[in-house]
Amino acid sequence: MAIVKGLAAIIGVAAILMGGLWALQGLDIVRWPASSFMLGDPEWTRNGAVLAGAGVLLLWFAGRR
Repeated sequence: MAIVKGLAAIIGVAAILMGGLWALQGLDIVRWPASSFMLGDPEWTRNGAVLAGAGVLLLWFAGRR
């Protein structure tokens, strides 16, 4: 079970970071890469927030005893 929780923590952190990037690109705050189709698109703001939320849930699961 420790392996599963470790993997959940790693995937959770990756999901939070990726979701944050997507949300910031959707809000047009982070303009990297400059030719990204996600820039200024509210759909990617929502997708990023959902992915980051899933990452938080995975971290919560990984931290439970």
